[in-house]
Amino acid sequence: MLVLVADQGPVRVLTLNRPEARNALSRDLIRAAYSALTEADADESVRAVVLTGADPAFCAGVDLKEAQRDGSSYFEEFRSQSCIEATAKMHTPIIGAINGAVFTGGLEMALGCDFLIASERAVFADTHARVRILPGGGMTARLPQLVGLAMARRLSMTGEVVDAARAERIGLVTEVVAHNRLLDRAVEVAAQIAEVPGPTMLGLKEIYTTGAAAVIDPALAAEGKIAYAQHRDFDIARQLGGPQERAVSTEDEDQLTALGGPLVGVHHLDLHAERAHRVGRQVHRPSVDGFCGERS
Repeated sequence: MLVLVADQGPVRVLTLNRPEARNALSRDLIRAAYSALTEADADESVRAVVLTGADPAFCAGVDLKEAQRDGSSYFEEFRSQSCIEATAKMHTPIIGAINGAVFTGGLEMALGCDFLIASERAVFADTHARVRILPGGGMTARLPQLVGLAMARRLSMTGEVVDAARAERIGLVTEVVAHNRLLDRAVEVAAQIAEVPGPTMLGLKEIYTTGAAAVIDPALAAEGKIAYAQHRDFDIARQLGGPQERAVSTEDEDQLTALGGPLVGVHHLDLHAERAHRVGRQVHRPSVDGFCGERS
């Protein structure tokens, strides 16, 4: 199964289970995660959720191989069954248990949780800019809420990798624990949340969500508008064909491989700027929320 579901009393644990691809978000995993999240949210017996990944990673982001192959249809499905959006829209409290590398779209999914607890092995990065693409899943809306605007811009603009200890210092995670204690600790905290009467907890979460909406909603709208334009231009370039242009530099690939395991999937995007200019358009890279995918 692509998402493992386990109930521990009133706490439901959801585990992204595509470890061979660092839990990159293929279309099948998107559907499975969306279903698991929405079903948990609708189940009155579930009072808190823990979201984690099968080792060695939490989530590497969107599957670039499928995004390149399917173009806008991939992104439209992502919009209609977005597991990133489903995480952020949960009425049920949800804790992210970050067990390993979490990059770009995976980080956007984690940011949708109410808060994060990290393993000592966790590493975080917004690599959108490094692969010359734009965020489309809430990175620019939610990351500043945790680390502040200046730090969020720094992380997004540089693509630098943040280890677990630094993530705790800057407010990205609330706690760092030994790897073998991560799930137990997350479930323990979730159980404390589940002790609060349901209506009270739902109201508390609604207050936090409503209060933050004045800042987050306009940022999400800006991301959606600009990212959509990239998806459209990417489809035109993909249909025109042409030579491949490398999306990840050798230096960046070496760094990310060392931190997150082998980069799996597509490292090139088929773009042909010159031919696209002939139809009166500037080609941009697609806003795919990640850099990893399944190896061909």
